[in-house]
Amino acid sequence: MQSSSAVLVVAVFLASAVETVEALTVVIAVGVTRGWRSALEGTVTALIVLAALVGAVGTALVHYVPLGTLRVVVGGLLLVFGLQWLRKAVLRAAGLKAKHDEDSIFATQVAELSSGPERDRHRDATAFTVAFKSVLLEGLEVVVIVVTLGATDNRLGLAAAAALGAVVLVAGIGALVARQLSGVPENALKAVVGVMLVSYGTFWTGEGIGVHWPGSDATLLVLVAVYGAVAWVLGRLVGRGRPGGLRVT
Repeated sequence: MQSSSAVLVVAVFLASAVETVEALTVVIAVGVTRGWRSALEGTVTALIVLAALVGAVGTALVHYVPLGTLRVVVGGLLLVFGLQWLRKAVLRAAGLKAKHDEDSIFATQVAELSSGPERDRHRDATAFTVAFKSVLLEGLEVVVIVVTLGATDNRLGLAAAAALGAVVLVAGIGALVARQLSGVPENALKAVVGVMLVSYGTFWTGEGIGVHWPGSDATLLVLVAVYGAVAWVLGRLVGRGRPGGLRVT
């Protein structure tokens, strides 16, 4: 049980940290160019909506969906979700996909917002909408991870606490260093999250169809190690054979 909880906390925390960095980049760009009041109002409103979704959807899953069915469905979703993250991480490691550049995103957002309509001194609909949309869209990915992992393992509170901890930590750092977010090793974090989500997806799918894993929850650590090694090897092999200058979007 401790191994399962540890993997859950790390997976949710890292995934939330990655998405928070992406959302925070946009929020800071909005605040700098359009004004902080409306940007923060949009951010807070989106966070309230996301918290309500976690409470409503997570509680419904726990109380009304049979555990076996939930594990199979959630396991499959996590496999698909995690493989998408892992595929991108492998492509980035191989040099076939450009790495995520928060400084470039910040500059693009500033340019777009600076050329937008003139803002009102007290309220700015553009700032509110852009901040709200960014936080909501990035946060929905976190909500899926929190709800699926937390509800399936009956640890919704633990998953939500891990996500909240990541949001508070990244937001605190962002408030101190403002736009200097490119130092966060986001691409490495995405690779780790992908490995963990695929591992959890494999574990819960097996549990749902009646597989008895040797070592119970400790199997998760083995799955993480195996998938991590496979992802590393694939990154090396694909990178070694890539044509010069090829990029995947």
